[in-house]
Amino acid sequence: MSKEEFEQRWAKKYLKETLSTVEERVGKLEGSMEDVKEAFSGVEDRIANWKEDKLLERNDALEAMMIALKEGTMATTRALSTIIEKLEGELALFRAAVENGVANAVLSKEDVSKPKEFVGTRSVCEVDNFL
Repeated sequence: MSKEEFEQRWAKKYLKETLSTVEERVGKLEGSMEDVKEAFSGVEDRIANWKEDKLLERNDALEAMMIALKEGTMATTRALSTIIEKLEGELALFRAAVENGVANAVLSKEDVSKPKEFVGTRSVCEVDNFL
């Protein structure tokens, strides 16, 4: 075996070992890449679930607000309906009074106290008290 043959065999052996080492490392990298892909997929799933949960929470909060607004609007509508009915009744009374004439309408008369007869001088205090 000549020196050239020996060097060629040694170079082949070295290249085979190097190739084997590289293939082994590539295999490990591919396995690691698969692990990273799985982990990334898991993270994506968790993020998607988190987003969905947050959106559901917001939706529930908005629904509660809408229900509260509806109830408030309904209460206001009922109160306004009561006031409108009362005002319609008063309007009917006023229309009847106008149709029958003001002379037929009953006006309430209040007694107004009469001043004492003037007996000389009056003080400002008496006039103020009277008013």
